[in-house]
Amino acid sequence: MAEQSFQLYDTTLRDGAQQEGMVLTVEDKLAVARELDGLGVGFIEGGWPGAVPRDTEFFRRARTELDLKHAELAAFGATRRPGVPAPVDPQVRALLAAETPVVTLVAKSHTGHVRDALRTTLAENLSMIGGTVRHLVHAGRRVFVDAEHYFDGYQLNREYALAVVRTAAEAGAETVVLCDTNGGSLPDEVAAVVAETRALTGVQLGIHCHDDTGCAVANTMAAVDAGAVQAQGTAHGYGERCGNADLFTVIANLVLKRGREVVPLERLAGLAATGRAVAELTQLPGSAAAPYIGASAFTHKAGLHASALRVDPDLYQHTRPALVGNTMRTLVSDMGGRSSIELKARELGYDVEAGSDEVARAATRVKELESVGYSFESADASFELLLREELAGAPRSHPFEVESWSVGVVGAHDEEVRTDATVRLSVQGRSITATGHGNGPVNALDTALHAALDPCFPALARLRLVDYRVRVLSGETGSSASARVLISYQDGARRWGTVGVDANTTAASWQALLDAVHYVLLDETPGRDGPTALGVTEPLEPFRL
Repeated sequence: MAEQSFQLYDTTLRDGAQQEGMVLTVEDKLAVARELDGLGVGFIEGGWPGAVPRDTEFFRRARTELDLKHAELAAFGATRRPGVPAPVDPQVRALLAAETPVVTLVAKSHTGHVRDALRTTLAENLSMIGGTVRHLVHAGRRVFVDAEHYFDGYQLNREYALAVVRTAAEAGAETVVLCDTNGGSLPDEVAAVVAETRALTGVQLGIHCHDDTGCAVANTMAAVDAGAVQAQGTAHGYGERCGNADLFTVIANLVLKRGREVVPLERLAGLAATGRAVAELTQLPGSAAAPYIGASAFTHKAGLHASALRVDPDLYQHTRPALVGNTMRTLVSDMGGRSSIELKARELGYDVEAGSDEVARAATRVKELESVGYSFESADASFELLLREELAGAPRSHPFEVESWSVGVVGAHDEEVRTDATVRLSVQGRSITATGHGNGPVNALDTALHAALDPCFPALARLRLVDYRVRVLSGETGSSASARVLISYQDGARRWGTVGVDANTTAASWQALLDAVHYVLLDETPGRDGPTALGVTEPLEPFRL
């Protein structure tokens, strides 16, 4: 069972939606709310009805389309305006019209903001808070009050900030949330102010932090340790400026580091999947280096780490990745040595012996290739092809042979430039020639390969090129190589990459394209279910170049 006394409050759909570049439709907001509910958060703030038409529509549709199993929906808004009774204030009426069980009010707790932003008196601001809370509570709503700019206000005028907290609680607010609105506080400051406020008022407190000092999560944890019983945050730390506290990180920290089961362990195991789903819906990917759920959170590269991980993964990991639905990965590079090769091979499903000649040969070959420009960190498929050759002790056999290939660019005055590619291949002694047209050499070659091989190898029909990157290496490696090409592919639900290096960018691209085809056509190895693809698994839109 989740800890009942602690409140996890998500504000992705309101505060998080202020992230630069985020534009959520009502359908998006409904879908994100379902994902967060499935994770097990206690409250989902849906937006500001009456102030934002899209949010008003969200709450209207949520009444019939959102069947929340774990969370309660909250509407966000301001206290009544100065001089306007709460029952007739349009904003307060819109909050009630949203028909949510919870209403969260933002209230000024900084004297400068009261005078300069609200342009009212300190006494009237307290009346606005108390009157609005009483009206909403009388209407049957649970009320939370966000004390805006609380930490700055507390330093400026402690007694007034405390009066705001007392006024809200005495009027019936269930929790008063202390907000580090400008994000300028540090953990020791937050802990001290929360502890003092709690001791001086006896009020149930929450915490809402922004990340302008890079301390939003640390500040949230400090506040909880000091007695806060509600933690607010957003998925992936979305939000304006530097963002909000990342609620995913806060949840994992509370469960795994503080032993507070704010969500059940079985739901915590869905944390990474929830993060991917929300990122897909918002079209704003979370950081690969995000704690717990990022693609790189349990990824290891250096040889020293790999040697220790081979003995005990816990030696270089602070927790088990499976607890949050993530996995450990090993990157292959010239830094890794034999231990990295062994770990990566086992990760891909190959049973290799520690210190074997095959592993040593693979490690040596990786170092040699990376010295002339190759990089296998994002090219798992190319590495697996190399590994299989070393395990077999001989060059791999190919299901087809390349006889020739060519690329040409055709253009004329006032006509669109077109790229044509021709490939001539031999499949079981039969010569096949195919052409492809595209908006660039990679697109044209990819199309030609499909035209030639898909009829012979149906598995290739699902192969889609989704990303292409090229880096000029001249003067970097001291070799003749001048371009490194990394290509990512989608094969059904899997995504993986290949690499090619050559003085000619098109030739490097051709190498990477061929590796992709050979990877898909790998013979099954006993004990393995075909090629193993690592990395993200969500489907992507086709990429063409």
